[in-house]
Amino acid sequence: MLFSRRGFVYHAHMNLPVVIAPSILSADFADLGAGLAAIETSGAEWVHLDVMDGHFVPNITFGPQTVADLRRRTSLTLDVHLMIDNPREYVEQFVRAGADLVTFHLEAATHAHRLIQHIRELGAKPGIAIVPSTPSAALTELLAMVDLVLVMTVNPGFGGQSIIPRCLEKVRQLDRARRDANLGYRISVDGGINAQTSSQARDAGADVLVSGSAFFAAATPEYYVRDLRGVGIA
Repeated sequence: MLFSRRGFVYHAHMNLPVVIAPSILSADFADLGAGLAAIETSGAEWVHLDVMDGHFVPNITFGPQTVADLRRRTSLTLDVHLMIDNPREYVEQFVRAGADLVTFHLEAATHAHRLIQHIRELGAKPGIAIVPSTPSAALTELLAMVDLVLVMTVNPGFGGQSIIPRCLEKVRQLDRARRDANLGYRISVDGGINAQTSSQARDAGADVLVSGSAFFAAATPEYYVRDLRGVGIA
């Protein structure tokens, strides 16, 4: 169940506002400062940073230095999504660069429990992500330990893909698990999120919406962010 208060959409059982996290991956890499400014003026709360290594996913993006440079330019929450092999080797660099949240993939970590503890000890909030082929049940033993669960709703690697509708069932399952155990993690969806699909994600229980290509293609990002929240234009 969702309800609106002062321009935000809330989940009744969590009383958490829906967070919008535009992905800087879809910005012009020759002018990331302009992309960051567009996110700030849009009213979004987080900046989503997709880190890819060319091994875990078939693309290469950026590393800790880019995160550090963006950290100096904004006070928004930096939501770092590590789509890399061996995340244990790099999380400290990203936390030191200024990441507020560090999310790694269950599929890339043998000792996920230990890595979650390590991220929290470093001073960041830990998150865990799964690709479309991984069931939500694989996360059962970790849900009480994380601040964020990220459900990939496309196969990771490139922006501009269409949402895989079946993935939203995993969001529903994670939302039920959250309510049943009275846990406080947020549920993020990443991939194919736009003004049309955002309502499906919110209805499923997501309260963090990552949007890349559609955000940066929007004529008026502020209005687009309001559409993602489901509150319309004032």
